[in-house]
Amino acid sequence: MHLLAEVTTPPVGRLVLVDGTDVPTGNRAGHEDNYSGKRRRAGLNIQVAADTEGGLLGISTPLCGSMHDRKAFTESGWEDLLVETSFIGDPAYQGTRAITPRKKPKGGELSAADKKNNKTISSLRSAVERCIAHLKNWKILATGYRGRLAELSNIIRIVTALEFYRLGW
Repeated sequence: MHLLAEVTTPPVGRLVLVDGTDVPTGNRAGHEDNYSGKRRRAGLNIQVAADTEGGLLGISTPLCGSMHDRKAFTESGWEDLLVETSFIGDPAYQGTRAITPRKKPKGGELSAADKKNNKTISSLRSAVERCIAHLKNWKILATGYRGRLAELSNIIRIVTALEFYRLGW
């Protein structure tokens, strides 16, 4: 359930912010592919889309927690969905059409213009981080889901619907 299709229609032309986050699930036998070495815990990766005010636009279906944000973005189908929309992501989304901060070249420094652009991108991206923080207020997404993993997708859909209701969509 998401408003991405509605937001990405050409007449609206809204800027979309994307980022990935994890939903902790605890270590489970037979689900080792959900272990994220970066976070040092098991969980599922979800992609979150927000507008520049921090309003939720959509949450992807949960994917393996060990999956990088770039791959999760593609496998969730959002790369195809946002093909005609301007969107901003963190450096993990390099290689997509996303507007991302420029990395410092090896052995060099960024120009003053690049530093200014990176600061602007980071200040815009803070809205999606705020949106994720609001989602994590739903404790089931923040502290860990202990139920059957097959039901987690439905629970994320329910939380998304409740969050849309809270926002007045």
